[in-house]
Amino acid sequence: MSFNRRRFIQATGATAAVSAFPGVSVSQNAPIRLGLMTVKTGPLASGGIDMERALVQYLKERNNTLAGRKVELFVGDSGGVPAQSRTKTQELVERDRIQVMIGPLDTASALATDDYIRQAQLLTLSVAAAEDMTQRKPNPWFTRGTSTSSQCSMPLAEYCAKTLKMKRMAVIADDIAYGHEMCAGFMRVFEDNGGKVVQRMFPPLTVPDYGTYLAQLKTNVDGIFLGFAGSNGFRFVRQMNEFGLIKKVTPVGGMTALDEAVLRNMGDEALGIVTSCWYSAEIQNPINQKFAAAFRNEWKYDPGFYAAATYTEAAVLDQTLQRIKGNIEDKPGFMKAVRSGTFDTCRGPVRFDQYGNVVGNIYIRKVERKEGRLVNRVIHTYPNVSQFWTYKPEEFLKNPVYSRDFPPAKNLEP
Repeated sequence: MSFNRRRFIQATGATAAVSAFPGVSVSQNAPIRLGLMTVKTGPLASGGIDMERALVQYLKERNNTLAGRKVELFVGDSGGVPAQSRTKTQELVERDRIQVMIGPLDTASALATDDYIRQAQLLTLSVAAAEDMTQRKPNPWFTRGTSTSSQCSMPLAEYCAKTLKMKRMAVIADDIAYGHEMCAGFMRVFEDNGGKVVQRMFPPLTVPDYGTYLAQLKTNVDGIFLGFAGSNGFRFVRQMNEFGLIKKVTPVGGMTALDEAVLRNMGDEALGIVTSCWYSAEIQNPINQKFAAAFRNEWKYDPGFYAAATYTEAAVLDQTLQRIKGNIEDKPGFMKAVRSGTFDTCRGPVRFDQYGNVVGNIYIRKVERKEGRLVNRVIHTYPNVSQFWTYKPEEFLKNPVYSRDFPPAKNLEP
């Protein structure tokens, strides 16, 4: 057992003696064994660390007890590597004997573990946005309380076209499934609303410098959509400012482009940038106000997408367990309860569609300065947004999953 795992189990009051005997029968008096699959190293680590911090906060606020049962938390670090995520998930199940998992963080890792989740019948509350796991190939053990990759970018595309009156746009995103799906949804809705996406760029996730891409950026566009994860949005906007392009091309961002986790490292270059997400630390509901204040008090910065993701999933887990009187051993009963309920969370009320994906508010946000720090202030709310946006599900699902190839980019210019 690694130092990090030992430290974490001790911090959550887990007992090593229980995990040493895999043959011991489990009763409803035994602790619930909760796994977190996150990322603590690599370019996605800033968000992955926030996932852990917020989940620990939720459990500590409840004395590590949900529905009358103690909770033991086991943490896996995938490093953002899909194959490693599958291996670590397998370790959580077969070595640590977890009964339910929150995570993984990233789309590629979710896709890599999809078949294992099915095989192990692992109750999974996902943070990752992998579209097809709740669309054409729904996983019966997989529920997502955050969003698909495009669920926030599609409303933003309409907002750009109808409210910001943008006509011509470029898009840029990490060259991973998450980036492809996000940009595809944005492009489809923007062009359905009369706009044109005339340029697309997909830098590698770990690209050290964006200078080459900024040199290629067309300046005869109204804006550029940023589909970045982790700290990459912060790095791109910083370099965009250094190149003198922010005043020429208006950046708008997807749900993780200017997350609160990176806003704290930014300056005036971020002011005024509009993004969309299912969460903001500025949401004015009692659950979020308490959560955001406590997180800020502990870590000296606001919670963002990644922190809110595990806090939301923990609330869904908690309220589901209450509905089934803590009987997590009844896997079908758990899945029926989670997919049929309505849940109060820091992001607002949520429910799930028949495929296991969340239906909830999507917020259009604008970066402003408040009490000396940068915040994502909510300027518009799209209520009850599904993964299919305004399209009919049956028609939506007849098309291929969003990707670099679909929908086809019809308006690209040389």
